[in-house]
Amino acid sequence: MSKVLLLNGSPHSNGCTATALAEMVKVFDKEGIETEIIQVGIKPVRGCISCGNCEEKGKCVFDDLVNEVAPKFAEADGLVIGSPVYYGSPNGNLLSFLDRLFYSTNFSKQMKVGAAVVSCRRGGNTASFDVLNKYFTISSMPVASSTYWNQVHGFSAEDVKKDLEGLQTMRNLAENMSFMIKAFADAKEKYGYPVMERSAFTSFPDGK
Repeated sequence: MSKVLLLNGSPHSNGCTATALAEMVKVFDKEGIETEIIQVGIKPVRGCISCGNCEEKGKCVFDDLVNEVAPKFAEADGLVIGSPVYYGSPNGNLLSFLDRLFYSTNFSKQMKVGAAVVSCRRGGNTASFDVLNKYFTISSMPVASSTYWNQVHGFSAEDVKKDLEGLQTMRNLAENMSFMIKAFADAKEKYGYPVMERSAFTSFPDGK
């Protein structure tokens, strides 16, 4: 069975972001896709210190939630990253988690479907959306889209439940993501995944 991990970057397990993710889970359930929501926003997660130990150990030197989630991410077919907007950006705790999760893991993330979801009272949504999508696009992960930018509005979970277009966007996002996961699984069997080049790394021949 296919599986999607959903990361809740909010410290509130039943808040605005959780409400958006729960709307997606309803669709994943209908489509026969297993889900797991992981509460990131309330965990004590420190940032990357660029020690390089993960290259040798195959995991982060700080043995916390990052190393707990890494094997689940390796087995997952899709990843949803949800975050509230704080000062025009995703939750800093979540960003520290994502920096270390993506950098310290050496398994292929190619063709795992990614989707970013943001919740805000008013502004900063598209800037936060942009930040989260960059984790996918540096990792050969196709990005799922919807019928609007993947966002909900409100100051509370009850507000978000009144954001009918936002909830519709979440459902459509989950539908598209489900289709992509199934289609990529079929295509892998038929064609295999594209072969990625890895030889060049910030090289400037002839000193130019």
